[in-house]
Amino acid sequence: MNTQQKDLSYFRLRLQELLNTSFPEKANDQKFIEQRSSWATNAYEGAFQSGNSIEKCNEIANYILFEGLHFSKFDTVFQVVCNEFDTIMADEELRSFALKMFPVCEPVFSGYQLTDDFAYKTQYDLLYTEITGTIAIWIAENGLQ
Repeated sequence: MNTQQKDLSYFRLRLQELLNTSFPEKANDQKFIEQRSSWATNAYEGAFQSGNSIEKCNEIANYILFEGLHFSKFDTVFQVVCNEFDTIMADEELRSFALKMFPVCEPVFSGYQLTDDFAYKTQYDLLYTEITGTIAIWIAENGLQ
């Protein structure tokens, strides 16, 4: 296996892990995954050939690999489910319920300008409250199913 294939596989695996965990809506987008992995690999190799340290090469590649993937809508829904509804279901059901609630909550996000640092802004609390209400209404109307 040549170096580029090894690097591409490494970056692809790292990206796939993040998408599976925090961005399930992108986890099957192979074009996105291949493109980002390739860009990160090329950036790493370019930085290395320019004489940068391994640490700097990784920093550059990671910036490209994870650009726009620091704030996760799914992680927000999952956090709400874990914090606000954990007493009404078993721990092992929390993630699957959050996955079910994700499309229900998706319209709520459209009212906010989401950036990588959104979780640190005051509007995050409003979003959190709105998602909590959306899920509570859904449970009241549909039960836990």
